[in-house]
This record gives sequence, structure tokens and C-alpha cells, in this order.
Amino acid sequence: MSDVKTKIQKLKNEACAHLTKELLPFWIDRCKDDINGGYITHFDQDGNDTGKDEKSMLGQARCIYSFASAHRAGYGDGKCLELARHGVDFVLDKMWDREHEGFYWLTDRRGNVLIDEKIIYGHSFIIYSFSEYTLASGDPRGLEYAERCFDLLQKYAADTMYGGYYEMFHRDWTLKGPGASGGDRKTLDVHMHLMEAFTTLYECSGKEVHKRKLLETIDVLTKRIIHPKYLTGIPQFTIDWKVAPQIKFEIVWGWDRFSEDGVKASAEDNTSYGHNVEFAWLLMHAMKIADIPLNIHKKVIQQQFDHALADGIDWEYGGVYVEGSHAGGVTDREKEFWQNAEMLIALLQACIVFGPEKYLSVYENVHRFVYDKIIDHQVGEWIPLLTRQGEPIWQHMGHNWKINYHSIRAAVQSIARMNELLK
Repeated sequence: MSDVKTKIQKLKNEACAHLTKELLPFWIDRCKDDINGGYITHFDQDGNDTGKDEKSMLGQARCIYSFASAHRAGYGDGKCLELARHGVDFVLDKMWDREHEGFYWLTDRRGNVLIDEKIIYGHSFIIYSFSEYTLASGDPRGLEYAERCFDLLQKYAADTMYGGYYEMFHRDWTLKGPGASGGDRKTLDVHMHLMEAFTTLYECSGKEVHKRKLLETIDVLTKRIIHPKYLTGIPQFTIDWKVAPQIKFEIVWGWDRFSEDGVKASAEDNTSYGHNVEFAWLLMHAMKIADIPLNIHKKVIQQQFDHALADGIDWEYGGVYVEGSHAGGVTDREKEFWQNAEMLIALLQACIVFGPEKYLSVYENVHRFVYDKIIDHQVGEWIPLLTRQGEPIWQHMGHNWKINYHSIRAAVQSIARMNELLK
């Protein structure tokens, strides 16, 4: 075995041990809500249930995806599939709006609705997770409701004037107002996850219309959402695709750090290293499923890696910085779990497509920071936010947004890519 393969095998063994002995057991052993259905998702730094009386549609959907994808990849001895079905049962029973259709954003643990709005970010994960669930189980309910969500998006959210999708709606699918309500904004985040969702929907259904909308979304991402000069991702836009200052929405799907006035520093010149490489590997996966030649978007894909490697990798302490300027230069040197997770998958994909010479050493850097600093091996999950040096800032193991989606996916997808490299 060559030195490269020996190195990859060692890294793979570490990833397999973490996934099977720490990460999956963390969630399998504690997240099933046997009383109310669905999943408990709020855990403190020791992995104990915090008692927070909430269930988000996003968190439930992401857990369904994690368990379904783990089962489809061969993990869990059937436990992951059972847990995925358990989540689908709850989401369909408690979160589906039988009057206006679509899924409510937030309920309490029993399933009583707390926020009834329709958020496209969340619906992208319903399409993604329910399609993955049908691929894993054969249960037709997953594809049925993934398609129903897809159809609702085409009916209410598709912008036939400027392209892309509106993102924030009231319960009856009327568009929300401007500013923090989000009705006048479009984002990289939502459109990237719609690409991800439509990819798995098309993989599951094989329907031409799903492929067509996937290709349209890729077109929006590559022509509207990336910077015209630097080809890096721009976070927020107005409806007609003018760059907009990045603001915090009333319905928040993550714990991004904004100033007290809700506007991000360098609000019109910041790009996320994690989002950019996540976009790159998801785009490559979409092109594979849709049978699109790599060379069509190779330049855009390559630039995501070049930009991230130029400034986003911390060669002194390891890992990935949060974000920087499109032109170059780091503006946020903290380390987030999800950005490092996505970088692991992306760098291994780059090794497969472009060769390991340039990218394997970078992967090793990020891998070591993740496995030495981000993962709490005693508890089994990933610490959400750390200083540049690797000291924890936030320490909760789970809440509505910090679920197992990035961590389990990173392990499953990384192992699959290392297996491909080892062939």
C-alpha cells in the first residue's frame, strides 16, 4: 500500500470509530421522544436533555435525514431506519398544515404549534430528508410529501420574474414583509439547500420536472449568487438580485453572530469558507446525479477551493476560519463546527476530482483540528463554536439548529470518499 493510501486508511479508521462508537450512539441513545413522538434535540455540554419545550421542523427534518442517510450507507443495524420512520410519523402528524398545506416552523414537544409560518429554508430540508428516507426505506410517504412540498414551492415561492425563490411566508403562503421579516430578501443559504434538496428528490423520483428545477437552481447559483469577479458566494440579495447588507431575520435558522442592531460587520463584503466549499461539493454531487459534465462548472467549483485554501485554512492552529472578504483576507477567525464538517467532505471530493497532491494535506489539517478540538470524545458530539486556538465558546451539544446533520453527514460522506480514494 502506498504512503498516501496508508495515510487515508488511518484517517478513515479514526472516522469510522468516531461515527460508530461515539456519534451515532450519542443520538440513538438519547434523541427518541417515546412520550410525544419525534426527537428531543436540546442537549447541554454533557449530553443531558435541557428540557427546552420546543421542536423545530428544521431540527426534526435534519434528524430524519441523518438517520435515513446513515441507514442507506449501512450503519446502525436497522436502528437508524427505525428512528427515521419515528421522526417522519411525528412530522406528518403534528407539523403538516392540513388547511393550507406545508409544514409549521415550530411546535412544543407535544406537537402544539408555536410558530405557524412557512419558511422555505425548512421546506428544503423536508424535501431533502423525506426523499432520502424513501431511498433508504422504500416507504412511499417520504416521496409523496417531498413532492407535495416541491409543488407548493413552485406554486407560491417561485419567482417567475427574476428567478429563484421567495423565502419567508405566513401560514397561508402570503409573502411576509420587508427587512427582518425577510419577504424582500433572497439568500445563498436557501438556494444552495434547494439545490441539495432537488438533487435527492430527482434521485428518488427520476422525474424530469425535478431535474429541470434542479438545473434552474444551479443556474441561479452560478449566475446570480456568486460574486461576478471573485466567484465566491454572496450571502443576501434583494428580490431582483442586487447585493443586500446581510441582516438577521426574525425567524432565525442558526445562531450567526450579528451586532446588536442585527446587521453583520462588513455586511456587503463577507463570504463564508464553509458555505463556499459546501456549495462546491453539493454542486459536484448534483451534477453527478443529473449527469452533467464537470467541465461546465469546473471554474466555479475550483474557485471555491482556491479561495478557501488561500485564506480560510489556519495553518498555525488548524481548522477553517468562519469568513473573509471576497477579494481576500480573513474577517472572522473563530471556528464553527459545521464549516469544518463541510470542509472535510469537500476536500476529499477535491482529492477524488482534482487529485490528492494539493488537497490531502489540507484535509489532514482540518481533520486533526476536528478530531482533536471540535469533537468531545467523552460525550460523542461536536462542540459548536471555538476560538481560533480551539477553546470552546459555545458548548451545547444540541438545539433546534445544531443537530446531527453536519456531523453525521461529514462522517458518512467522508468515509465513502475515503473508500473511493482507497480503491
